[in-house]
Amino acid sequence: MLLKKLSEEDFAVLRGALESGRQSPNALAPMLVLSIFLQALMFILTYVVAADATIFPYKESILIIHLIITGTLILLSGVYAMPKLYTSLKGQKIQYIVVILVSQNLFGMFLYISALFIVGEGDLITEETLLTSTFITLFIGLLIFMATCVRFYILLQRGEYKKGSKKDEIRTKAEFNIKPFLPMIIIGSTGIVYIIQFVIRNSNSIDIESIGIIVLGVSLFYAMLFVLPEQLVILYCKYRFDSFNYNKNWKLKPMGREGV
Repeated sequence: MLLKKLSEEDFAVLRGALESGRQSPNALAPMLVLSIFLQALMFILTYVVAADATIFPYKESILIIHLIITGTLILLSGVYAMPKLYTSLKGQKIQYIVVILVSQNLFGMFLYISALFIVGEGDLITEETLLTSTFITLFIGLLIFMATCVRFYILLQRGEYKKGSKKDEIRTKAEFNIKPFLPMIIIGSTGIVYIIQFVIRNSNSIDIESIGIIVLGVSLFYAMLFVLPEQLVILYCKYRFDSFNYNKNWKLKPMGREGV
């Protein structure tokens, strides 16, 4: 694996959210509890409200598959919100996996599927064109994910995530430079422009509010794919480095020990 060539110091900046306590098991547990209700609400809004008038193909099959996935995540959210299960080293890691899956489901998949269902309400649209638009937007999402992964790996190789690096200074000062993200923004914007044009061409009756929901859904879906590589790298570090986990007193372990 390419990341295996990198040392613990190459990932040091990624410990920032862990050092602040924002992503400690104790902080993630209440979020998981809240996500139980939010996922149930989003499921209702997606498959009862948004899917009501859509002609999107295979929506019943999508509902069943997504119900199984969401039900499993709701169960795991409840389980890994309990201190007895996330106090162990293994429990911390599994809890973080659940957080990644829940966040992607809640802020990515639900809104994206809702957007597709609303697109399917267009009076001129067909099932074939709906499937085509879905494949195109998913392909653009794949490009965003792949481009972000490549960019992330290049930055890691350059030492941009070492302590004292420019990346460390930017995160510490909460600064933001849009220039490095322009390729991903351009790719995502292309997808959003495409979906807007698609909706306008295939509907005479869709309102501005629906277009806003569609744009928001697709945009957040792409945004979640953009942050997914960092989530996965932090998860990788939790398994490889002891310093990305907490001790029994809920203090982040010091750097210098590889292989948990």
